[in-house]
Amino acid sequence: MLSLQEISDRLEIQQLLVDYASAIDSKNFDALDTVFTVDAHIDYSAMGGIVGPFPEVKEWLKVALGMFPHYQHMLGNSSLNIDGDRATGRTMCFNPMQIDMPDGNSQVMFLGLWYLDKFMRTPQGWRISSRAEEKCYVHNAPGMLGMT
Repeated sequence: MLSLQEISDRLEIQQLLVDYASAIDSKNFDALDTVFTVDAHIDYSAMGGIVGPFPEVKEWLKVALGMFPHYQHMLGNSSLNIDGDRATGRTMCFNPMQIDMPDGNSQVMFLGLWYLDKFMRTPQGWRISSRAEEKCYVHNAPGMLGMT
């Protein structure tokens, strides 16, 4: 049986994951400051992104996601392991993204991945202290992106 503390922790971490997706999808990158620890390490290399400290990755996201007029990060099947003030998680993400093509048309690609996270409880609440992506599939990505 889950304790009230573990129920609360799980709900707070699940909301943190939603807050991440909402910040990214609304292009409100400053909202990520309440999702990640200042010293978080992020590895987006599995899906063609960069690896680095949170502040550097946050600035990269602003530029890299600018080429996509529309996208969504739909999260599900989150497995969490909580141990006191630390936790780990593996969360499924389905990520359709629209990209404008050089010929004036647009194309939608579909990305399937998992987020592999480490969380820590801070005085401000739970935050992601480490995130890596694990690639599952890429469908319909234009060759110019090099994501095959």
